[in-house]
Formats: sequence, C-alpha cells, structure tokens
Amino acid sequence: MLDMSEDKPALPNRQNPFSEAFKEFICTDWAPYSDVLPEQLPASVAAVDRRAKVSELFPGDRLVIPAGGLKVRSNDTDFRYRPHSAFAHLTGLGTDREPDAVLVLEPTDDGHDATLYFKPRAPRTDPEFYSDARYGEMWVGQRESLPEMSAMTGLSCAPIADLDEALAKNADATTIRIVRDTAPELTTRLDQLRGGALVESDDELTVALSELRLVKDAFEAEQLREACRATAEGFAAVVTDFPEAVRRGRGERWVEGVFGLYARHAGNAVGYDTIAAAGDHANTLHWIRNDGELRDGDLVLIDAGVELDTLYTADITRTLPVSGTFSAAQRKVYEAVLEAQEAAMAVCRPGTRFADVHQAAITVIATRLHEWGILPVAPEVSLDPATGGHHRRWMVHGTSHHLGIDVHDCAQARQQNYRQGVLAEGMVITVEPGIYFRSTDQLVPEELRGIGIRIEDDILITADGHENLSAMLPRSVAEVEAWMAPLLAGKARSLSRKE
Repeated sequence: MLDMSEDKPALPNRQNPFSEAFKEFICTDWAPYSDVLPEQLPASVAAVDRRAKVSELFPGDRLVIPAGGLKVRSNDTDFRYRPHSAFAHLTGLGTDREPDAVLVLEPTDDGHDATLYFKPRAPRTDPEFYSDARYGEMWVGQRESLPEMSAMTGLSCAPIADLDEALAKNADATTIRIVRDTAPELTTRLDQLRGGALVESDDELTVALSELRLVKDAFEAEQLREACRATAEGFAAVVTDFPEAVRRGRGERWVEGVFGLYARHAGNAVGYDTIAAAGDHANTLHWIRNDGELRDGDLVLIDAGVELDTLYTADITRTLPVSGTFSAAQRKVYEAVLEAQEAAMAVCRPGTRFADVHQAAITVIATRLHEWGILPVAPEVSLDPATGGHHRRWMVHGTSHHLGIDVHDCAQARQQNYRQGVLAEGMVITVEPGIYFRSTDQLVPEELRGIGIRIEDDILITADGHENLSAMLPRSVAEVEAWMAPLLAGKARSLSRKE
C-alpha cells in the first residue's frame, strides 16, 4: 500500500518530498466539478423525524453527536471506516461516510436547528488534493462540497473548522451534551469548555439515542427486510459451494469467504464477523476463527448477516447438513431447537414481555433435555433461577436481542426498557434458541456429542403479532433438505462440466 501522507508525522520515512515544479504541475488541467447536486439520500429523509424526537427530549440543550474518526489498524493503515450508529441514525449517512464529522442540534425557541460540520473537499490547488492520505482526492476519491453534502443529507452544513466557535457560543448559559468517547479529542475540548466532564448528563443523551432505535420506523423495517433478502441469497450461494468447500479443505474459511463476497456486493459488508462452525466447532458460541474442515456427514452452523449501505443488518443462523441430509441424531436435536424457536416466536406480539420470549424457548429445551435423560433435575427446577439453571449447560445464551443499525441494537438502553421491557409494534428482535452438545460432555449420550444447533430469525413486531423477516430461508428438516438438494446438485453438475 502506498503512502505519502503529510498528516502522520510518526512515520517520516514514508513521506516523499514534492518539488515546486510538481506542486505547480499536479494542480493543472483537471475537468471542473459537476454543478449538478446529488439527490437526497433516502435514509436522511427518514432521519428528520428522528431528530425531532430527540429535540423533544432535550429542549434548550445543545446536542453534539460525533461520527467518530478513523482508527489505526497498524502504523499508517486504518480500519475500514464506519460512523457511530447514533450519528448514522440521525443523519442518514452510512457506509464509509463521514470521518470526523459532527452533528450539532442547536436549541431554538421552537426546537433545534441541525447543522452537520464536516471537512469539505479542498480545491485541487490545495496540497490536500494530492498529499493528504486521509482526505485528499487522489487518495480517497472525490469528496463532497458543502452544497453537495447539504443536498445529500437535507442538513445545513458547515466546515469542521467552524465547530469549536459554534460550541463555544453562549456556552456558559447553555447545557451542552455530547455522545462521549466517540471523538475523544472533541470530548476533552468540550469538557474544558464546560468546566469539567458532565458524564451523567452525557450518558443521558447516549441512552436516549439508543432507546430511540427500540421502535423502528417504516424505512428501517424495509431496510431490514432487504438485508434479510440479501442474506438469504448469500446463504444459497454458500450451500451451492459446499462441495468446493469440502474439496479444498479449511472449508469454514471458504464458507466465510463466499458469504463475504455476497455481503460486499449486495451491501456495505457483513454486519458482524461470520460464524462458520462445522462439527464440534458449532458448540463454541462465537466461533469466528473459521479454520476447520467441512466434512460430509457433519453439520455446519452459519451465523451471518448482510449489512446494507445504510448500516442496517440482518442476523440469521441456519444449521445445515454438509451432505444435504440430516442423520437421525442430528434431526432429533434440530427438531427440538426448532420446536423451541416456534414456541418463542408464538409469543412475539405487542404486550409480551421481552423476557417471555426466552422463557418460552428454554421451557421447551429443558423439557426435551429431561426427556432424553440429560437434564439431572426436573424441568421446573432447572427453569427456576433460584434453584436451577442446569439447562444453561447446553444453552448458555439468551434467545433474543434487538436488531437494527447495529447487530446488537439499542445496547445502551435501560434495563427496564430492554431486558425487562415489553414488546411493541415496530420493534425488531432475533429469536435464536440453540442446543450445544460438546464432544467432551460426558453427560450427553455418545451419539449426540459434537452436535451443536442454532436456528435464528429476525422478527418484526406488528400490530397483531409478528412478521418473520427472514422467512424466505427454510427452517424445518424437510424444507431445508428440499431447498439444499437442487443447490448441491447444480454445483455438482457445473463441476462435472469443467472436468
């Protein structure tokens, strides 16, 4: 990777000097920028109502929501950029826009005025054009001007250089809140301006912005539908390539790679590190090493989601037989997990407690474990947190989490509104029970050891029940096998033609 950045002095050995002749030459004979303004981003249209809701929560307060900056991966190489979720939610800017930008909601007599502060592109006569690896057009592509960014977002826009002056205006008489630590240097400057760190006040803003996402609007619901559709296509592509994953070795990596290709093509990227866990690896809940083999006769647990350019992500898990057919033992465990998922989804409706979804799932699991002679106590004893919890040996995790612009969305919400909360129309949660029988677990019958199964779908709470956003992917044993058969046969035929 090339670098001749002038803004990272820690690596002076990587900087190349520019002659005066070059500086004059590089700035000449470029076509003018288009004077046609871009269309407004659909996500930014939906953000207008969200900002209004935030304004109602904090009347008279100046609210500062940074996008956050680039993070160093190593030396002068940065990680791929992703803006802070609250910033994306309130501006509509996703993907790799807009490092170091800051949204400010300035209090007015009737609400707030929103201004986006960012670094607009420099003219091509500016050294930034050719020498700045962070912002220069030669390095990161053509960036927006102030009018272009305003057209894209529907926001008033100003240069980031004007931010400090705007924050200092009437600071003594204005309560200023910031999403802390997203932009550490800005937070420090603001703390100095306010005469100290107002952590509690800032945390109230962070919590409110997280809870704002508990109920999705119509735009968000459609984005999540699209993310699920794209994810389903990725799953189909993965299954089609199972024979190749088996043939090449390290098949888990092949699965991860195929799905990653679809995610990058259909959206921004994967919404989280893909879990491609074959055989006993499925019993490690967050198996992202993905360096194992795919073998005929084994199951592979794939937990993956496409993140769209708007940053809304799916989160779907299917546990699939590599050969296309479940064994009797695999079917037994799979159908118990499916029964647990069906029971959990059956209670997904407005007014249901969030915790009741999990309770419905684990009641089925504890019952089946007891019937199989594995659970050492009665199901009701295990299900009582004060006396049991034994079933958690085989299902450690919770059944649900909120989903949206983050895979674990609304994570800063208060307990009473999340884990102890009540489902409402517009919420989107996952339903993902599992049973995990590690190969070393001597309490488990030998024929079941090494089997790990999770089934996960994305559920939108509707006025009279729920919508399974990921229903296009089959779940029952018969449906899964019927879905896989032509995909596997199609790949086999194409390989035979190559030979």
